[in-house]
Amino acid sequence: MRDEDEGYSGGTILLSFLLGGFVGVGVALLLAPKSGRETRQRIMGLADDAKDFAEDYVEQVKGRVTSSVGKGKEYYQEKKSIITAAVEAGKEAYEKEKERLSKEPDA
Repeated sequence: MRDEDEGYSGGTILLSFLLGGFVGVGVALLLAPKSGRETRQRIMGLADDAKDFAEDYVEQVKGRVTSSVGKGKEYYQEKKSIITAAVEAGKEAYEKEKERLSKEPDA
């Protein structure tokens, strides 16, 4: 819901811009007055560049996801230990009160 309020992320906009650029270059290569061999070589070069870009982008995304997952695990462990300590303190307080009440004479 929050993403819908803020619009597209910077990474999405950049990726869209670069993909549009690659498509534009590809169309320009196809329409340029060059020989078939030159055009094919340029297209292959463009495809290699696009592949390299995509691989780099995927690695960056993997790094971000891994970092986010690690932070999430740390947050979970921190909150889990706080809750566990609170539950243990509650059990101890319950046992002490139960013991205190059992030792008191009935009124």
